[in-house]
Amino acid sequence: MLDLSFRPEDCMEEFVLKYENRLYRTAIAIIGNKADAEEIVQDVFVKVIEKCPIFQSPKHEIAWLIRVTVNLCKSRLRSSWWKKTVPLLESYPAQTEEQNYLMEAILSLPAKYRIVIHLFYYEGYTTKEIAEITEQKESTVRSLLTRARHKLKSFIEEELL
Repeated sequence: MLDLSFRPEDCMEEFVLKYENRLYRTAIAIIGNKADAEEIVQDVFVKVIEKCPIFQSPKHEIAWLIRVTVNLCKSRLRSSWWKKTVPLLESYPAQTEEQNYLMEAILSLPAKYRIVIHLFYYEGYTTKEIAEITEQKESTVRSLLTRARHKLKSFIEEELL
């Protein structure tokens, strides 16, 4: 294992403060549970300490962090324990009633749609970048986005009737 003693603690603290909110928003958009999202974000930073990756640029840095976050969320959703639980949707990262309603609609989608919706609309990634992060084909990402939009539209129309 690498000796991380050369790394000052406040450097890691700055790193965490810089990215924790963004990673939390990503995790909660996929998982829909505050406690699990917080745990996943902690696990991401543990992976940073363990792997000590060298990033080529700030864009590469956040892409790596989001990829790890998405992968940890997928793993959590696949676990047999998770499938037996009922998510507690007690706190959405929304400020208004409209945003809260939209977040509820997004969380009603299957995880594969929530991931692409969050990365595209909330994080501002292109379909090509999302394909790289999620390790899927770009055409698959575009299909998932289209299907997710249709499902959201149906959900909203049902609620309005």
